[in-house]
Amino acid sequence: MKNLSNQTSFCKKIKFSEISKLFYYFCILKNIENIMTFTPTKYRVQCVADGRIGEDTGWMLDFPNSEKPSLIRAIYEKKQLEVKPENGGLYRFADWMPLKKLLKDASCPVTYKSEKLAKKLGLKNLYITFNGYYPAIGAKMRTCSFKETEAYSVCARLSDELRNQVMVVSSAGNTARAFAQVCSDNNINLLLTVPEDNINALWFEKPLNPCVKLLCTESGSDYFDAINLGNIVCEMDGYFAEGGAKNIARRDGMSTTMMSAVTFIGRIPDFYFQAVGSGTGAIAAWEANLRFIEDGRFGTNKARLMVSQNKPFTPMYDAWKAHSRAMLPYDAEQARKDAAEIVAKVLSNRKPPYSLAGGLFDAIEDTNGDMFAVTNDEAQKACDMFEELEGIDIYHAAGVATASLIQAIENKQVKADDVVMLNITGGGEKLFKQHNDVWYLKPNHVFKVDASKEEIKGFVKTKLVY
Repeated sequence: MKNLSNQTSFCKKIKFSEISKLFYYFCILKNIENIMTFTPTKYRVQCVADGRIGEDTGWMLDFPNSEKPSLIRAIYEKKQLEVKPENGGLYRFADWMPLKKLLKDASCPVTYKSEKLAKKLGLKNLYITFNGYYPAIGAKMRTCSFKETEAYSVCARLSDELRNQVMVVSSAGNTARAFAQVCSDNNINLLLTVPEDNINALWFEKPLNPCVKLLCTESGSDYFDAINLGNIVCEMDGYFAEGGAKNIARRDGMSTTMMSAVTFIGRIPDFYFQAVGSGTGAIAAWEANLRFIEDGRFGTNKARLMVSQNKPFTPMYDAWKAHSRAMLPYDAEQARKDAAEIVAKVLSNRKPPYSLAGGLFDAIEDTNGDMFAVTNDEAQKACDMFEELEGIDIYHAAGVATASLIQAIENKQVKADDVVMLNITGGGEKLFKQHNDVWYLKPNHVFKVDASKEEIKGFVKTKLVY
């Protein structure tokens, strides 16, 4: 009784705010403990084209000696997903992510059942997976984009050896912002290549660690030009390509959107809606769907992939409507012009992973999916409708996805009782900027589209110091 009395007396002397601080520091220490005790995920890799299975040799992007272009896919030892506590953030889905370690501040997609938008569209089972900044529902992605899911997964796949080199990431905007934030926070050397016209997307809540550098292609260039610039740099010693869609960590990080939805709903949805630039997120959702079927607890159906592009930049839509695995001819100058016209700048990849084995064509075909083309006006109206009904601003790419859902309802492809997942790939920037000042990353150099390899490599070698 004396000990109990002493404890009670002690507690009375501590203010509530101090108890809160103690609890806060306890949570931080607990999170650090979880990071330090993490056991790397066990998995092997498979060539989608021929089914061969082998060990991941480190930063494997292709299977050796493949006869035709193909993605590789992670085959995880754990067949049933064990969802970790919510304080694990993105890594609550670590069983199906190729991780060597955990990184701090990895936020997770949030799925909820829509009421107002669902009622407006006449749907009884509309589930929104929100990627962005919307604290009211628990969404806290500081870069406001689902690209954070891939950045936290890719960077957690890095070996100590690769961390001594410089990772190169080419982007139309949002991917660059996400990788810059994650690499800055975790002291990972990063070189971004981005079209100059898109650098207004490179905003942050505070100045970045100098381990992050930026090279641009001149105004009037597009994402493909930025990719070419990055490829030239990757020919140099000490630099390596992140890998884009070929990186299993990128796709399996993005697949957390589907994992969030399925584990929240309790079943695989009937439809999956998303706007696509490369199609990597939709491929990731398909792959997660296949894992859930093998899991055995969430159904055996394949969600129909309903993906969309922003007119007039519609190379994958055009190929799909022609039912062509091969991309159709697309003049480079016309592509740059079309990319400049769309409001969803991030949806402007001229060379997406569409045709190769395991790519978007296979994903849409296997799921009996479809593609949609959405005008700028339709995208803007969908953004306005979403903000009015769901209470949060969304990016134009997410507006394209929402507009495609409206088209599918009008076409009677989606019925009132269908279980629909709408992947809102980014939102909350307006809200974030209301509460935070922002800082913009400036380029270390801007290259002309026809800059020579010698000029590019010479600048990188003499001017970029890590």
